[in-house]
Amino acid sequence: MNDFVKVTNFIHGEKTDSTDGRVLDIIDPSTGEKYGEAPNSGKADVDRAYASAAEAFVRWRLTTPGDRQKALLGFADEVEAHTQELAEAESRNTGKVVAVTLAEELPAMVDQIRFFAGAARNLEGRSAGEYMAGHTSFIRREPIGVIGQVAPWNYPMMMAIWKLAPAIAAGNTVVLKPSDTTPVTAVMLAEFAAKHFGPGVLNIVCGDRSTGELVVKHPTAQMVSITGSVAAGKNVAAAASESLKRVHLELGGKAPVLVFPDADLDAAAEGIAIAGYFNAGQDCTAATRVIVHSSVHDQFVALLVKQAESIRTSYEKGRFDDDALVPPLNNVNQFNRVLEMIGTTPEHATIAAGGKRQGDRGFYIEPTVITGLKQDDYLIQNEVFGPVITVQSFDDEAEVLANANGTEYALASSVWTKDISLALRLSRDLDFGCVWINTHIPLVAEMPHGGFKSSGYGKDLSGYGFEDYTRVKHVMAYIEG
Repeated sequence: MNDFVKVTNFIHGEKTDSTDGRVLDIIDPSTGEKYGEAPNSGKADVDRAYASAAEAFVRWRLTTPGDRQKALLGFADEVEAHTQELAEAESRNTGKVVAVTLAEELPAMVDQIRFFAGAARNLEGRSAGEYMAGHTSFIRREPIGVIGQVAPWNYPMMMAIWKLAPAIAAGNTVVLKPSDTTPVTAVMLAEFAAKHFGPGVLNIVCGDRSTGELVVKHPTAQMVSITGSVAAGKNVAAAASESLKRVHLELGGKAPVLVFPDADLDAAAEGIAIAGYFNAGQDCTAATRVIVHSSVHDQFVALLVKQAESIRTSYEKGRFDDDALVPPLNNVNQFNRVLEMIGTTPEHATIAAGGKRQGDRGFYIEPTVITGLKQDDYLIQNEVFGPVITVQSFDDEAEVLANANGTEYALASSVWTKDISLALRLSRDLDFGCVWINTHIPLVAEMPHGGFKSSGYGKDLSGYGFEDYTRVKHVMAYIEG
């Protein structure tokens, strides 16, 4: 696939270039070469997108839940009918393996849209009643308004769905900015959506960080939602505070993976390797911080190293290799950052597998295992966001719990043991938005995804995620007699 890709904005149901003609290069992560361009939108473009969304909100907020459900189901069917096209576009833009994208992302995306289509008709509230003599009260659940959203580059398509589907299902309209490195599929999704939602309900403005700031700070936005780094989340929260916008933040993670001596070590090593190296570790929930009991530490490390050395990247045969799991890093900045972080490995630690660039083209890094790290080491306290799994050891439950909770992140975690009482006790005491037991990374539309502490607040997916995009109004009526 050598054809040049020209991405546009999508505003009020139409493709459009940036007003001033500025563009950004689109790079193929598997080669490091330019293969397309996208608009680098400015204030005029963002203003147009918000004007369109505000105009559409007047209409969309009054649609019935049944109408919104029908539109979302049509959108889901459209996405499903174009799965191959979307998977190949996403693969080229992100470096992901086409077969993995087809198997793991597209079916989930379609299911998530259909879930929120149903959720649109299932909002619940208090029953109407007389809480004061002579007066009847009831609750209205209403859409918030125009929502500004910023999607990340690690799952450009899926994160766009996580954001736009619940917002639109609840009756809001959206201005969404995709990452500057991965804008391709967001515009494709918007084209499909416009056939069912009409113009202005979903608008896409492409651009760099300055474009994102315009989206977040725009006075029309009643709420802003981003998936990104902790630093980006703090900036968004600070900007939103100036106008008291609602904020929805899904930020970084540093998931602890607790392995006890009674666990099935072979199954644990395989499951953790997949959950750590999937998407090259570019996942906020990735299983990248293993804490294993000292009595089985060496045995487990040997199993994990074997997994790291046998897991296949797409370097040799490319993104159409059905047997490959690990793609390149998404962009040169992240590639350099991960290599620099590996370079901080202290003398008391050991790089037991990988640790280097793979090949001489693209942004590939070998699946890496680093052992012997201490709790206050940089690699333990900071999110790598690359194919790097660290291993620490512990001697007792109190120690492993303290180490697991001992970072600023609190998004996801897992416990590997056959002792159900131990697992349930730790699920209570682990300070994370998600705790998996004897597995790591599966997500379903019906269950919430979101963290605590510096991993942000607000939930994606589930009825909880849907409610985040509504507001509550009390209506009271005086009743004569």
